[in-house]
Amino acid sequence: MSQVQYLGTGRRKSSVARVRLMSGTGTITINGRDINEFLPLETLRVIVRQPLAATETVDKFDVHVNVNGGGYTGQAGAIRHGIARALLEVSPDYRPVLKAAGFLTRDARMKERKKYGLKGARRAPQFSKR
Repeated sequence: MSQVQYLGTGRRKSSVARVRLMSGTGTITINGRDINEFLPLETLRVIVRQPLAATETVDKFDVHVNVNGGGYTGQAGAIRHGIARALLEVSPDYRPVLKAAGFLTRDARMKERKKYGLKGARRAPQFSKR
């Protein structure tokens, strides 16, 4: 007898989060570690919990996340996106709330690639008059 799982994939910058929601008490586990241990800043923890808070399901689901790539901020954004997508699988009624808050939108801002002849994406080599 296995428990019902709701899956969602979230992406942000170069981070990818695979999220599983299961009915429970509201614990959030990221890469096998507790959220407080994994994310160093309180603001990032708030970002992760936003979709659950918006749908008033904070203590109804246990969240298990597997996230890789990017830094803390990108990972937190990816987890938020993944949780929002998983909540849609739970109930389509959450869609207006999540969409209005902007949690379903994949943030398309990525690092710009380095171009040939330049030192970075836009940084030109130092100019010398003589």
